[in-house]
Amino acid sequence: MILIFTEIADGAIKKSSLEAIYYGSKVAEMMGTNATALAIGSADAAELAKAGNFGASKVLHAADAKLTNPNSMAYASVLAETVKSTGAKVVVAAKSSFADAVTARAAGALKAAVVGNVTELPNLSNGFQVKVSIFTGKAFADVNVNGDVKILAIKKNVVAPVESGNSATVENITPALADNLFAAKVTETIKATGMISLPEADLVVSGGRGMKGPDSWQPLLDLADALGAATACSKPVSDLDWRPHHEHVGQTGVKVSPNLYIACGISGAIQHLAGVNSSKVLVVINKDPEAPFFKAADYGIVGDVFEVLPKLTKAVLAGK
Repeated sequence: MILIFTEIADGAIKKSSLEAIYYGSKVAEMMGTNATALAIGSADAAELAKAGNFGASKVLHAADAKLTNPNSMAYASVLAETVKSTGAKVVVAAKSSFADAVTARAAGALKAAVVGNVTELPNLSNGFQVKVSIFTGKAFADVNVNGDVKILAIKKNVVAPVESGNSATVENITPALADNLFAAKVTETIKATGMISLPEADLVVSGGRGMKGPDSWQPLLDLADALGAATACSKPVSDLDWRPHHEHVGQTGVKVSPNLYIACGISGAIQHLAGVNSSKVLVVINKDPEAPFFKAADYGIVGDVFEVLPKLTKAVLAGK
């Protein structure tokens, strides 16, 4: 059996985890077995059943009230216990900072092999081999996974899910939860509201110091609003407090993998590229034709962002 660790947000499975479910279902087909999703925390059964639309035959739901707030120690314990009880040999998760913490702890408990940044379905012709992204996306490596239990963390957008219209059965489970798993307690959770989550965003419009100051971002915000995109920024911009720090994209900030990343007035330092080079399409707008970002771009516009952005926004709105 293939087990997929899924993350829950606002009572539903995250988009990135739906991709992981689809990936896991494809691995299950290759291995002649079935795919089961593991959902931990508060979620509606009807929402969880939608995992079947992405290839899962069943969803195991651990809904103990203690698990309402994400807790990597407790979630890892539930994951490890579920792997043992189901006999799963392959665990799939969408790569995220939280999933990394959970799967690493579970791997230690299970003595499992864990591989991150997986970019393709495994090659089963001679063992179990996966392709992974290394050196911040600048190279790939083929890794032989030899553990009895294998944990794969897949990058966002490495598969394009095909929905089936099926529904999964939802089964409640009651894992053992030792008190020491909750030594650290979540006292408050503050979420940004009215915004599209950067890690989950399919479209991102991002700005750099070329936006000139904290009060001149409206053209960028207008384009993001017209596209239904998330907004982001470079590290210097967040360091200057022009934009919130949670919008900082790059090697030391949020790493994104959208279908479209539009960089406005960003020179393209290697640290920034490390956080965005998994984007399917990179569009760069900069008045400096020698800006390094143009070398990585799929499409480039040499021009003043304050002239280009309003024209792009107008074109987007005209096309709706």
